[in-house]
Amino acid sequence: MLTVATILLILVSLALIIVVVLQSGRSAGLSGAITGGAEQLFGKQKARGIDALLSKLTVILAVLFFILTVLVAYFL
Repeated sequence: MLTVATILLILVSLALIIVVVLQSGRSAGLSGAITGGAEQLFGKQKARGIDALLSKLTVILAVLFFILTVLVAYFL
């Protein structure tokens, strides 16, 4: 059981790192507002959808990471 929990913990931590790196920074919204144009009107919906998905995925992976960390600590 400890081995399975450890492997899952490693996989979840790698996925969490990847999802966090893929997210756009908070300052990207300010630079997008300054540039303006059609990209802001049409590209914003797509970016908002991707950012929302990555944000939800980050929360899910963070909760899984916390639970798996507690389980691994309990089994040790």
